[in-house]
Parts: sequence; C-alpha cells; structure tokens
Amino acid sequence: MKHARTTLVVVSGAAALALVLTGCSASGSAAQDGPATLKVWTGFTGGDRPGYATIVKDFEKSHPDIKVDMTVQPWDTIQQKLPSAWLTGQGPDVAAVSSDPNAVAQYVKTRSVLPITDTGDGSGKINTASFAPGTVEEFTYDGKLYGVPANFATLSLYYNKKLFADAGITDPPKTVQEMAADAKNLTTGGKYGIALADNQTIQMWPVLQWLEGGDIVSGKGCSVVQTSAGQKSLSTWADLVAKDKVSPVGLTGAEADSLFSAGKAAMEINGPWAASGYKDAGIDLGLVKVPVGVDGKSSTLGSIAPLSISAKTKYPKQAQEFLAYWTSKTAQQKFSLQTGFPPLRTDLSDDAKLTADPTVSVFASQVPDARLYLPHVTNATKVDSDAYVPLIGEITRGKSVAEATKSAGQAIDGLTGCSK
Repeated sequence: MKHARTTLVVVSGAAALALVLTGCSASGSAAQDGPATLKVWTGFTGGDRPGYATIVKDFEKSHPDIKVDMTVQPWDTIQQKLPSAWLTGQGPDVAAVSSDPNAVAQYVKTRSVLPITDTGDGSGKINTASFAPGTVEEFTYDGKLYGVPANFATLSLYYNKKLFADAGITDPPKTVQEMAADAKNLTTGGKYGIALADNQTIQMWPVLQWLEGGDIVSGKGCSVVQTSAGQKSLSTWADLVAKDKVSPVGLTGAEADSLFSAGKAAMEINGPWAASGYKDAGIDLGLVKVPVGVDGKSSTLGSIAPLSISAKTKYPKQAQEFLAYWTSKTAQQKFSLQTGFPPLRTDLSDDAKLTADPTVSVFASQVPDARLYLPHVTNATKVDSDAYVPLIGEITRGKSVAEATKSAGQAIDGLTGCSK
C-alpha cells in the first residue's frame, strides 16, 4: 500500500500482470467433486500483499472443505472487467471491487452483489459490531449489508526528530494548535515545517478540517465548506501554506513523501505503508497519533477498500465463511503484525501483541477515532476531483477562502444533487 495511488482511498501499487496466489480453478463452473473453490479478485499488489496471502493460507488450513483461488491484479483492471463479469456470472465469487469504497453502490444498483446475512456475535460469523467506525454504514444500502472492509488504514503524524531538535522543539505536537505553531517554527533554512499533499494522494486536508471543527458535506449530502465553521476550518492551514510557506503548494502524495524522505520536511500526515521507506531513507523517525482538535477530541482519516460477494456465486455460504475469517480477530491480529497495518476491528486496539509493536500500536490506537472520507456521498469521486481538490489548490495559492468555498459549495451541491 502506498501513499499516492487514488484520490479517495490509497491502496497497493500497480502490477503489470495478475498473479495467482493459490489454487487454479474458479467457482462458477459445473459442480465438482471435493472441496468448493472460491475465486477471489483483489488489487492488493504492494508490500501488504503477503499479509492477504497469509489470510488465504490460514483460512484453507482451518476450512479443509474450501479452497481459495486468489488473483491479484491492478485496480483499474478489476474496475474494467468486474462489472460485466458479475452481470454474466463469469466473475469471481468474492472481489475487492475497487479502491474506492463508494463503488459498492454501482454493484448494488445492478444487483450484482449478494446481501451479507450471516452476521452475528463473532462465533464463526461476521462480527460487524467490532468493525472500525463507519465501515458497516459505508457498505449498507436499504438496510442490507453488501460488503465488509478488506482492510483498514489510519493516518498518523510522522515527524523528523532531528529537525525538531535543531529547532529547539523537544516534543511532537499534542494539539492542532501546537502542530500549526510547530509547522511555522520548523519552516526555516530551506526546510519546510510540514509536507501537505493536496492531489493524487490519500486526503489529509479533511483531517485538518475535522481537527479545526469543520467538514465537507452534511449528513444530507449538502456542502458545508462555505459555512462559517467550514471556512474557519480551512483558513488556518490555507494561510500557513499560502503566506507562511510551511509546505510547497500543489504537492502530490509522492512528492510529499519524497520531501519528507529527503529530510526537507519536518512533519507529514501519512499511513502505515510509509514507515519502512522513511526508516530506510535514514530519517530519525518519530511517529505519534494525529494531534487532538480544537474540541479536544482525536480524529483521523480511515482508509478502506470493500470486499463483496457476487450475487451469482454458487457458494454463498462458503463465501460468507471466508469473509468471516478475513475479518476475524485471529486473522486481523496476524495481518497487522505481518504488515504494520492496523486491524479493521476496534477490539484489537489494546491487544498486547499489537501494542508491543511501536508502529502498529500508533495506527491501531486510532482505529476507534477514524472517520471515512465522503462516506455514502453521491458522486463522491467527482466531489473530490472536481470540487474539493480544486478548492484546496485555490486557497493554498492565496485565493480568498470565502470566495473559493462559495464556488466549491455550489459545485459540491450540483454533484450530490443537494437541494437546500
């Protein structure tokens, strides 16, 4: 999983060819003797891929009557092939349908996904009660659940201990006000206080807004960036970038990563996929929770990809057993320890083995405080690319926040269909 892949959710890097991890025959064919074979498609082609392979291997050991044929391929390939494959019944039994969690909605509309009914108390069933905040709602349409999180990643604050020490700052910021002050004080001698990406990246600006008491859309899908709270939540950091130059303007996620890796930025909000690269670059690395907001509460962004079942699978029971195991405490604990990603469950945030790992513990501790970006928002991808990203680009280049949010609010409402 890397920092800059898609706009809404960041996922593993691309691969040129699909790789079959285990098994060789697909379900959806004629009835066969022996174990049922589940065909699974995912787009997890990056450094976290071995963790998913381990889940499959352990599932097969504990379920000898079920085999799993998991194919890993680029997300754009899945998005091109899966809609027609599921409509014709030729696709996989289970798929991570997209790097964008909102994509589940299109499969619900075409009746291509199976409602998940085998949910319950965790005793061999899918225990949705322990899922990270917002994930159940994200995949629920008309009261029915159509997916589970394939993964869950939170964002934390990386900081360069040497640059902090050079600036006479002894501790990382604990509040958003301290983070803003530190960003300004650390911008000196050709070094930036923080690397703030605003395009081709997992979104970090919404985190800043939440910490400052604002948001992007209301629960009814209407824009709130133009409200007084919305404008106030953008103004502090817009001014820090535009006027105080705490970060270069217009950074992509990859550019922000490179800036921090080169020791030219003192802070960056990023996910667990970045830790090993920063250590390999020789950064004297510090990692802490995102500072608390103006209300004294913790808030960060949670990133997910959905895992859904084909409506035409011949193995609905086995497919749900597979999702139950994938999201189980046992599988998620092992996955976290192997990959450094936090578990997708809230009941592992204080797990002894996870808290013993200094990197995993920080990301896992933030799972209960994580929020999703534009959950269940109509045309969420376009709201991001056509309204929100341009908004951040304008205000960090000096455009009036009032003027920029007015036009962005109109664009958002037009995309979501909000009628106030």
